[in-house]
Amino acid sequence: MSAAKDPAGRVAPRVVLDLGAAPVPGAMLASGKPGKAAKGDPTGGVSRRTFLGAGVAAGVAAGMGATAPWALAADAPALPSYVAALVVGSGYGGSVAALRLGQAGIRTAVLEMGQAWPRSASGGTFCSMTAPDRRSMWFRSRTEAPLATFLWLDVVNKDITPYAGVLDRMRFGDFSVFVGRGVGGGSLVNGGMAVAPKRSYFTEILPGVNADEMYGTYFPRATAMLRQNFISSSYLENGAAYQYARVGRQQAQAAGFGTVTVPNVYDFGYMEREERNEVPRSALAQEVIYGNNYGKQTLDLTYLPAATATGNVTIHPLHRVRAVRRDADGRYVVSVRRTDAFGAVLEDRDITCGALFLAAGSLGSTEILVRARDTGTLPNLSTQIGQGWGTNGNVMTARANHVWNPTGTVQSGMPAVAIDNWAAAKPVFAEIAPMPAGLETWVSLYLAITKNPERGRITYNAATDSAALSYTKSQNAPSVAAAKATFDKINQANGTIYRYDLFGGNRTFADDFTYHPLGGCVLGSATDGYGRLANYPRLYVVDGSLIPGSTGVNPFVTITALAERNLARIVATDLA
Repeated sequence: MSAAKDPAGRVAPRVVLDLGAAPVPGAMLASGKPGKAAKGDPTGGVSRRTFLGAGVAAGVAAGMGATAPWALAADAPALPSYVAALVVGSGYGGSVAALRLGQAGIRTAVLEMGQAWPRSASGGTFCSMTAPDRRSMWFRSRTEAPLATFLWLDVVNKDITPYAGVLDRMRFGDFSVFVGRGVGGGSLVNGGMAVAPKRSYFTEILPGVNADEMYGTYFPRATAMLRQNFISSSYLENGAAYQYARVGRQQAQAAGFGTVTVPNVYDFGYMEREERNEVPRSALAQEVIYGNNYGKQTLDLTYLPAATATGNVTIHPLHRVRAVRRDADGRYVVSVRRTDAFGAVLEDRDITCGALFLAAGSLGSTEILVRARDTGTLPNLSTQIGQGWGTNGNVMTARANHVWNPTGTVQSGMPAVAIDNWAAAKPVFAEIAPMPAGLETWVSLYLAITKNPERGRITYNAATDSAALSYTKSQNAPSVAAAKATFDKINQANGTIYRYDLFGGNRTFADDFTYHPLGGCVLGSATDGYGRLANYPRLYVVDGSLIPGSTGVNPFVTITALAERNLARIVATDLA
């Protein structure tokens, strides 16, 4: 088979991905021909095993955007029965662990519950927000976007076929949590805002972590690997796609609030070419919460290709961890279920490892541990596991603009401006969010991050063999109060009102979900100062579970930097 090349003609190193037996939408063979699709599947597919071209870093730098060729391979390794290190989850913490373990020469397997989403120069991997199909949601028969209606009409969500889609909305009573599913985790479905927290707040939430090290070494290391970049002032001020941001900024400033330009992991240079119609559109084509086909530097195009390029790391999608125990030699035995992308069970088996790194997200990692503790397979785990869970103070709201303040028919899906009112008595950091409907809506939409002291608890429900989250919509009242204090003033200063038609039930605030779940295995409480779990050597938590419920900003840079810091210590002292 000939090596895959990027559009500049460079040979792309190959990244091993064991895709099991599932068809994968959007894949292209080395010949450039679509893989065989399931009948009636417009997205294409590749069966069995596929390689991701790992030369994405050079390709992005050359202007190809967040795309990479994929090639069919017959020699991808199967998941072994024993591996030196096992990483559960391929989001931010898991990707850091995979890379740093691989660089240390440690044979490592990464298990991912979702599927791999292979990219091709022709796009077609992900669907847009306005035309969702089965690729959008994780085993749902209808999409469940944050906006319920528009003008009280049920036109936002669509019926779909249940499938291993890229976005999951996990419901717990009257509250729900959005999470990404797939190789790359939440990086596939977030808005890409790559911002570090205010140093004063970081020291408040994680007082045991050396802030000098974090801001001098680990935040820069994380943002470099994530390919953080900034929008040019000329594009922000003149681009049609950011009219909504300029309107929101002007109206916030009219109320006396400061605003900040926020970096992103979307390639703003690529986006400018989108607006000039020089390249295929993604951020300007209603793509964000169900994935981006171009432009966005997700983990499957940054950390994970670097990890597998070490030759020591393999990634195994559609593998879900069901239980963990120890054998007589003190090794960890992980029970895993492998399925296809339609949910059919293909295999149940055990994997043994010398070191186990949990990176399945605040809900996933905590569920694994509370199940192990409460069923007695790891009975000596801390009673603090499950505590300290929070929403990062998330609440969404929207305002109705005057007819002379249009927000634009084309809106970038990647926010670039935020209202910074964190110094207030009721702190708010609110991203001025897009509403990329493809038509003029006169809506200013916001995802507010607030300082909400309310915390939830994750427990094990034996009847359902799953995690139970004790957190209710009423606990978001402090977030609503903080957001209302800010946006009441913006409405008053601009003579505007809230929108009542977007969130269901004539609500002006969407207070029943979070995009930023944090906590459950809090650093220095449920774990030691580096994510180690007491009584169980070489068992670690490396994801957002470590952060006690709040970061004051979009959290993924903090998760990544904290994982970099912890892995540096673990590799040097525990695994050397």
